[in-house]
Amino acid sequence: MTVLGDGAWGTALALLLLDNRYDVTLWGAFPDYVDVLTSKRENVKFLPGMKLPESLHITPDIAQAAGEATLLVMAAPAQHVRKVAERLAPHHDRSVPIVSVAKGIENKTHLRPSEIIREIVGRVPVAVLSGPSHAEEVSRKMPTSVSIASTNDELAVAVQQAFTIDYFRPYTTTDPIGVELGGALKNVIGIAAGISDGLGFGDNAKSALITRGLAEITRLGVAMGARRSTFAGLSGIGDLITTCISPHGRNHRCGYQIGRGMTLKAFLATTEQAIEGVWTCISARELAARHGVEMPITEQIHRVLFRNKSARIAVRDLMMRKTRPEED
Repeated sequence: MTVLGDGAWGTALALLLLDNRYDVTLWGAFPDYVDVLTSKRENVKFLPGMKLPESLHITPDIAQAAGEATLLVMAAPAQHVRKVAERLAPHHDRSVPIVSVAKGIENKTHLRPSEIIREIVGRVPVAVLSGPSHAEEVSRKMPTSVSIASTNDELAVAVQQAFTIDYFRPYTTTDPIGVELGGALKNVIGIAAGISDGLGFGDNAKSALITRGLAEITRLGVAMGARRSTFAGLSGIGDLITTCISPHGRNHRCGYQIGRGMTLKAFLATTEQAIEGVWTCISARELAARHGVEMPITEQIHRVLFRNKSARIAVRDLMMRKTRPEED
């Protein structure tokens, strides 16, 4: 099996598949960093402290990585999936399934990661894996449950079996649209939750953000063809809770520093990790306008991130919106 992407999540999933006794290859886009991984047997940038066993093959050669794959995991950040898919396409056997694990929506095209893969690689079996799953916890074998989504039941079950182990339990679903949108849009609300904590607000504010954040995620998801029930599951409310309550998530961390007064530009200069919620916020706002859906939290986060709006004023404006029934 091959994992494309040597970030924290790609590395954690490679280790999981290795634990499940598969022959695993981890591909990285940058040869210099692949040399670091190979020599240190540790992902010092993205997953420090976890040993990479000698049995894990690590390579910068995508032709070699693709040629060895019986199942391929696309673990590049959402805004980089297109570039990686373009490199993969000439070498990929179209009969080999691809599991997309990125959480985001591509800017400008508004495509979900699985849609990008199909557009670039062609007619290939694709499943989606998403849910409440910090890479650090999975790599330390802490219990985790996720969703595996595909319109192909046989593929979903095959992927489920490949990833099932005593610390990682996938459930199958036939709603990849909902699973991908839940995994992407929750990152925007995660930034909002971090801002709330950075401003010193309490549990009441956090609960309101999670609840009303889920409402606007669901509104957009249903308008785009997802099932409402999906957002009550692991890839919806489950992933949203983890992102909003944990201080370790990168989107929450970004929001926290902005709540404390740091600019987005200054925060992004401090990390090499992809802050998916920042870029998803742009796509989500545009999709909301296209589908005629209200997403007030997403709108205010966009103004804070890209228009230098005060976070406190954004909170005030959310609290003072026109009153309405909760069911709206």
